[in-house]
Amino acid sequence: MGWFEAIVLGIVQGLTEFLPVSSSAHLRVTAAFAGWGDPGAAFTAVTQIGTELAVILFFAKKIGTIIKSWFFSLYKAEYRRDQDAKMGWLIIVGSIPIAVLGLLFQDQIDHAFRDLRLIATTLIVFGLLLWAADRFGRQERDLDHLTVKHGLAYGFFQALALVPGVSRSGGTITGGRLMGYNRAAAAEYSFLLAVPAVMASGLYKLTDIGAGDAPAWGPTILATVVAFAVGYAVVAWLMSYIKTHSFLPFVIYRVALGLLLYVLVFTGVLDPNAGPVGT
Repeated sequence: MGWFEAIVLGIVQGLTEFLPVSSSAHLRVTAAFAGWGDPGAAFTAVTQIGTELAVILFFAKKIGTIIKSWFFSLYKAEYRRDQDAKMGWLIIVGSIPIAVLGLLFQDQIDHAFRDLRLIATTLIVFGLLLWAADRFGRQERDLDHLTVKHGLAYGFFQALALVPGVSRSGGTITGGRLMGYNRAAAAEYSFLLAVPAVMASGLYKLTDIGAGDAPAWGPTILATVVAFAVGYAVVAWLMSYIKTHSFLPFVIYRVALGLLLYVLVFTGVLDPNAGPVGT
């Protein structure tokens, strides 16, 4: 992987991580369109560390309060009913599904799940699910209504994003809207829930960087830094945008991209398991 490729993929990661359009799908698709080949699951996971650091910075005060209250709740009774302490436990509970399923399906995540035909399908299907959940979901719940049952359900929706094209934010926001949470609450919990899972996945995949066909350390670090800078701007914009707008534009985009991928794959322009045919 060259430096220019790393910059482009870092920008793509930063732009798409928080939008409900699937960053892993866009890294895969961008590389295929450009003829660079699949950057791989390890590169994707490590660059996501950059975007999660953007979340940590954006929600720094909130995350700091959650960690403090959760820690005190371990030995101080007065903190055990605290909402922030409760949120800490719910983030732990919600992280269990993706941790378990990520380990069980590691080989498929690295290979079979990266087929462009599967990505096209998940882009369309989960885009339509997001539209239905956002269109017909109630807006009556905020994060104070979050329960263990709901936290675990959010976790299973997040785990669906192990398949590129689903979208980590899109999957969890869809789940939240189906359970009646308003857009801002669904998005905020989605971002907070992603932090431990994404950081753990990125750190786990660090040893794969520079090994075999994986990109070298230099370009990977550059892409991660770029993803952090772009990601911070995007998360700030999105949290403001969803207060007054629906997710319909993202749904239309997902469906259009999925249909385009189908056309390019089945007309032979793109190899579903590599970059453009003939490159």
